[in-house]
Amino acid sequence: MDEMLHIASLVVLARPELLEAVKANLRLLEGLELHQQSAVGKLVVVLEARDETQILHCIEQINNLPGVLNAALIYHELLDPAGASQ
Repeated sequence: MDEMLHIASLVVLARPELLEAVKANLRLLEGLELHQQSAVGKLVVVLEARDETQILHCIEQINNLPGVLNAALIYHELLDPAGASQ
């Protein structure tokens, strides 16, 4: 790994009746993993990105998906490849 890696965690709130469709659309986004969900429409999502702009773009994409009420950034970490080899 030669570049910085950004890890971001989001909570996505979706309409419960559209939860399956929202999850299907989320799975189409690059670098995104679904980790937890609840029957009331809450999802925990983790993103891997090369920079902050890519994270912001992904959050905007998620917020624009049909059935999504809100996507909120909860955590962001920057992994330095130079530190990973120690």
